[in-house]
Amino acid sequence: MAGRGDNVRPKSGMVIDTEPLRQAITGCVRSIAGDSEVEVVFANERPGLAGERMRLPEISKKPTAQEIAVTRGLGDSMALRLACHDSDVHASMAPQGADARLIFDAVEQARVESIGARRMPGMASNIRAMNTEKYAKANFVNINTQEDAPLSEAVAMMVRERLTGEKPPESAGKVLDLWRPFIEGKAAADLRDISTVVEDQKAFSKLIRKMLTSMQMAEDFGDEEEPDTQEAETDEDQPASNETQDEQVEEDAGSDAAPAEESEASQEQMEDGEMDGAEMSEDEMSDDLDEDSETPGETRRPNSPFDDFNEKVDYRIFTQEFDEEISAEELCDEAELDRLRAFLDKQLAHLQGAVGRLANRLQRRLMAQQNRSWDFDLEEGYLDPARLVRLIIDPMQPLSFKKERDTKFRDTVVSLVIDNSGSMRGRPITVAATCADILARTLERSGVKVEILGFTTKAWKGGQSREQWLAGGKPPSPGRLNDLRHIIYKSADAPWRRARRNLGLMMREGLLKENIDGEALMWAHNRLINRPEQRKIMMMISDGAPVDDSTLSVNPGNYLERHLRAVIEQIETRSSVELLAIGIGHDVTRYYRRAVTIVDADELAGAMTEQLAALFEDTSTAPRRSGRMRRAG
Repeated sequence: MAGRGDNVRPKSGMVIDTEPLRQAITGCVRSIAGDSEVEVVFANERPGLAGERMRLPEISKKPTAQEIAVTRGLGDSMALRLACHDSDVHASMAPQGADARLIFDAVEQARVESIGARRMPGMASNIRAMNTEKYAKANFVNINTQEDAPLSEAVAMMVRERLTGEKPPESAGKVLDLWRPFIEGKAAADLRDISTVVEDQKAFSKLIRKMLTSMQMAEDFGDEEEPDTQEAETDEDQPASNETQDEQVEEDAGSDAAPAEESEASQEQMEDGEMDGAEMSEDEMSDDLDEDSETPGETRRPNSPFDDFNEKVDYRIFTQEFDEEISAEELCDEAELDRLRAFLDKQLAHLQGAVGRLANRLQRRLMAQQNRSWDFDLEEGYLDPARLVRLIIDPMQPLSFKKERDTKFRDTVVSLVIDNSGSMRGRPITVAATCADILARTLERSGVKVEILGFTTKAWKGGQSREQWLAGGKPPSPGRLNDLRHIIYKSADAPWRRARRNLGLMMREGLLKENIDGEALMWAHNRLINRPEQRKIMMMISDGAPVDDSTLSVNPGNYLERHLRAVIEQIETRSSVELLAIGIGHDVTRYYRRAVTIVDADELAGAMTEQLAALFEDTSTAPRRSGRMRRAG
């Protein structure tokens, strides 16, 4: 926010009226964004941008110059995002792989911030202060190995350096230096041209895609241009479109940095079997892709196990107005998450070794299934030593050979749903968080995506829902009468390293309250059922039956338990999701068909790995394990 500011820079420790400063920042944000309708709020929550609503840090009563500069830098960054970023272009150009997508997103943010820094020196100073603070909070200065240094941030630093001429701040540590030889060795030619397309988001995105390919990350996204040989095959099948293809070749020759969009559309037509010889525009192609992507979802909806659930089950919700589905980052700032994560690691330092050994054993079993599978009794292939006797007796004996078969590991996602109720406080929640963390890392190594979710309530004894019920005259049989809080610690698409510290939130005092298991299961199930993976597994970790004093005080005593049983039955009998449960000191086998109960929280790691390993084993061995699934501690 260039030029707004020497008169708002207080001396350190001076108490000032922050309202004029807020108004000045708000006005500058709207001016940079070019939108007078942008809503700017200041709150003690994590800064963020949602639509046209911008949340900036609360300004203290005695702000320092650094604090104000950081706040102004955050405002500048978000305003530039609104002014210089097209989300539709970004979505259409984004790669598919998780690592490539992280780099793509980080570099795009560096681009919009660099546009402002190149235009206005004051804005450059603000953004520099913001990034200095960000890297300091991330503790980049103590990173000394390439493994710990995030590649996405390193690439963004280099792009910002090329666009603005500024070196990364000291708080960035060695992150860029650790990755610089790799980035420059792979993508030096692409980086040379980056300043020429900074104002053109589409051309810039194409150049970044090209850079990612140069960095040998092409396998991380699947919308690369097809080889020219396919275009030649298309020409042979469609003589009527030769003139169109010639025009595309001429356009390609005129712009090395911008592949022809008509060629991509033609290839999409070929893949879809729509060989009608007509060109398809990029917008039309996007619309068709959207329609295709929606069609499977529409066919699934009538088959959802909860379509007619409310008609069969006597369960009401008084109001959903105060319920929330929220990510861990939104509930806690980065510094506190780091502190809580460190506390979690310290609490269970001795347990991590044992859990790690179990996780490694699980990984070996998973990898063995992916790589070692043989066909026997073949007429050609490798000589089978077990059939040597047969061969000695009769050298012409057929069926004495074997061949290794590449078994395609089923595309799988696992959802770990952790009870965040008050009764889990202490050792149970600490062990659950650590086990979920280590298992997520293990399964990710084996190519299995993992989601980690938590469920609790926002308040004890009803919260705002109960207040509304009281204000409404206490109508009878209100149903569920509390404010739900469903927490996303790690989404299935987020890499483990990025979400690792979020699990420390479970250590936060005051987070764990009451538990309404039935609705939590429905929420987690519905997140899973819409995933594209072929196999879906959900593991519930709980230490008791559903309890909410506010709901049970005005409804029958088994109200929540009855709903939980109905939800479990629907999932187990009508859903493709495989459901299993682990009870900590609580017999969950009376609810779930596939369940295990443990007495001590320290047994959780063994139970989780054993149950997951059993699920991943071949169906030929699964029946022998089924008898152990429903055991009580």
